[in-house]
Amino acid sequence: MRLLSSFLCVAALPSLLFALNAPFHASSSWIIDSTGANFTYAGVNWPGAGEVMIPEGLQYQSIASIVSKIKSINMNVVRLTFAIEMIDDIKDNGGDVSIQKAFTKALGSTNGEKVFQQVIKNNPQFSTSTTRLQVFDAIAAELGKQGIYVHLDNHMSKGAWCCSTNDGNAWFGDTYFNVDKWKRGLQFMADHGKAWSNLVSIGLRNEFRKPDNTGSSLAYDWATWYAQVMPAAEIVNKANPNILIFLSGLDFDTKLTPIPTADDLGNGKKFRLTDYTYANKLVLELHNYQTSATNCGDIEGGLWNNGFRATGQTPVNKMPVVLTEFGFTQADNSYTKTYATCLKKLMPQWKTGWTVWVISGSYYIRSGTQDYEESWGLLNHQWSDWRNANAITALKGMVDATLAATAS
Repeated sequence: MRLLSSFLCVAALPSLLFALNAPFHASSSWIIDSTGANFTYAGVNWPGAGEVMIPEGLQYQSIASIVSKIKSINMNVVRLTFAIEMIDDIKDNGGDVSIQKAFTKALGSTNGEKVFQQVIKNNPQFSTSTTRLQVFDAIAAELGKQGIYVHLDNHMSKGAWCCSTNDGNAWFGDTYFNVDKWKRGLQFMADHGKAWSNLVSIGLRNEFRKPDNTGSSLAYDWATWYAQVMPAAEIVNKANPNILIFLSGLDFDTKLTPIPTADDLGNGKKFRLTDYTYANKLVLELHNYQTSATNCGDIEGGLWNNGFRATGQTPVNKMPVVLTEFGFTQADNSYTKTYATCLKKLMPQWKTGWTVWVISGSYYIRSGTQDYEESWGLLNHQWSDWRNANAITALKGMVDATLAATAS
């Protein structure tokens, strides 16, 4: 009852208590808000890039209820994922799809209509005419109302579960990874997000990886990365110069090795912040899933060498780095083991930001299974309460330590 009361109190607080100090910019290894104060991301991933292409969980709870849970553990940002396919529909196929049609297409006529009815029961502001993008708008608005920032992330081109090396979304020119449409989609969402007072950043692409097939004719290397990513960053910056642009690395975004040190990328090119007029909008992001690690030093050394050295004393390119994905099962005591406790120590120690994977207790559909159970989800299957109260207590401790480190 005490936990429920805290959620209700958060939801009832006037939005004016939650100042939104956007836009942000990067300065050295820090992200700085509009007041000049250091800001460190401490948040969670909310998927919206699956087959339905609507953020998850709305068949079980209202947007306000979900956001209140995030707010109750002091998180300050949500990494909200989207698929380029949604923008392709808007641009090429006669406009955005209604959420009713989106559910029917992904889940079938019977189950799709059933889930749609559940969604509008919990979220009566929606109707048969509500589109997918309007749901993103509503979520951004509620996050802003409760003082939480939005970081958009292009997770996939074709809406589906991510990620594998044979899903057709792995690399530039892969089966579903049309580069021109990718850039167009980023431009569209950056421009559309100008209407969101709490949009502070966008990730250009989630987890570049070497494709198994020959769908892409472009070499999987840093030279191709540079040739494709930096023009996309330029397009996004022109579309919305107020938002930060997150650059992800290779091998499922576990490596950004040549970026902090400005090493040769293989074609005589080097990434140098001084080459960009919008250098103060560029941030690096990494992922880490070393869940079986038994030595914190291995995790620390790997993260540092693979990209976090950009926050150190002497990199050529000194930049903020955010750990935009890490996570582990919530179904046992994994929160007490080396991986979880190591990151809980490192992030505040390095005064760096993070977004944990994942808020979702379940998915509309994942890899062909409808109403898929997500044991890594912070919330239970019905999104009604925390899956593991002890794990959440530990996570809140990580949030508090991260924010305290920022303030010190």
